Amino acid sequence: MSFTITPAKRMQGLPEQFFAALVAKANARAATGRDVINLGQGNPDLPTPQSIVNRLKNAADNPQYHKYPPFRGFPFLKQAVAERYKTDYGVDLNPDTEVAVLFGGKSGLIEISQVLLNPGNVCLVPDPGYPDYWSGVALTGAEMAFMPLKEENEFLPDYSQIPAGAIDRAKLMFLNYPNNPTSAIATPEFYEETVAFARKHGIVVASDFAYGAIGFDGKRPISFLETPGAKEVGVEFYTLSKSYNMAGWRVGFAIGNPQIIELINLIQDHMYCSLFGGIQEASTEALTGSQQSVRDLVATYESRRNALYGALDEIGWKATKPAGSFFCWLPVAKGHTSMSFADLLLEQADVVVAPGSGFGVSGEGYVRLGLLTSEDRLREVAARVGRLGLF
Repeated sequence: MSFTITPAKRMQGLPEQFFAALVAKANARAATGRDVINLGQGNPDLPTPQSIVNRLKNAADNPQYHKYPPFRGFPFLKQAVAERYKTDYGVDLNPDTEVAVLFGGKSGLIEISQVLLNPGNVCLVPDPGYPDYWSGVALTGAEMAFMPLKEENEFLPDYSQIPAGAIDRAKLMFLNYPNNPTSAIATPEFYEETVAFARKHGIVVASDFAYGAIGFDGKRPISFLETPGAKEVGVEFYTLSKSYNMAGWRVGFAIGNPQIIELINLIQDHMYCSLFGGIQEASTEALTGSQQSVRDLVATYESRRNALYGALDEIGWKATKPAGSFFCWLPVAKGHTSMSFADLLLEQADVVVAPGSGFGVSGEGYVRLGLLTSEDRLREVAARVGRLGLF
């Protein structure tokens, strides 16, 4: 008699891991010996600044860090986050009650659904949007209502178009600016409207600020928490992954409303015992040390953006340049869906892009590219696509 493993029902409701499937397809192509240029993922290609790496090397010798760290992180790291927010955004934070240390921003984006949503509740999610928002909601048994992000509205949701029935049952809303995948940025007026909308309907705002440091053409992206009343209605998720090329270090923060921060800390008390102390010390170096590496990184992405869009313009592939993030949101060629166009570029140009439909229904008709390789390789992408004569 065979032994049967029956997964929990929550496992059956999880959405397909979009990026895992994308990576598998790209790797299979590369395994045939082809020169594949992968612009489909959001994995920074440059190393962590050396000063941060050196701080970790030195900190690893500290026997204090060889023990379990404090469950909720070392106070010096939370203080560093508060100082960074005060310097960059003018936001005052109590590091003890308004900052939670996360195992990367992704874990916090999953956890906030766990601590707020029940079956029957609704979560408002951007469409297109980061697919891991869906994962957290699915694990709770709650429902999603999608907020279309349209180019004619500068990829900002129109709250007046959300059905009243969804608003009445909504407890949580995700926003993400600079936006993945559309690269749009938010305005102060939009965030003021958001705070008023959230307060009126009792909806918690979860602002995903993963790309907060990356803005172009001299414009600095704004934090949701800069908005009067924002801490009353929500929290922001901040990460070192993109700003400091520390994606593999898994360091993030939830920041804002103290009741929500306490809930996130509480669920993490039952799941983790915080980050290795040496990583927390090195993260403090990132936040409190010279920010020249961040400025240099943004300049690199802007230069790459300009090189790519100059080359795309030459082949007739027209699109608006990104305002922030390290992504490009480009329309597909006529006669194609997002998926068929992405498959065509892989099979005939050895270029990997992410089909927009993987980010939601409203992503259909677009593909997402990452500015995560050299300018020469980005120009090569345009040249390869140009040879297909699609535009």
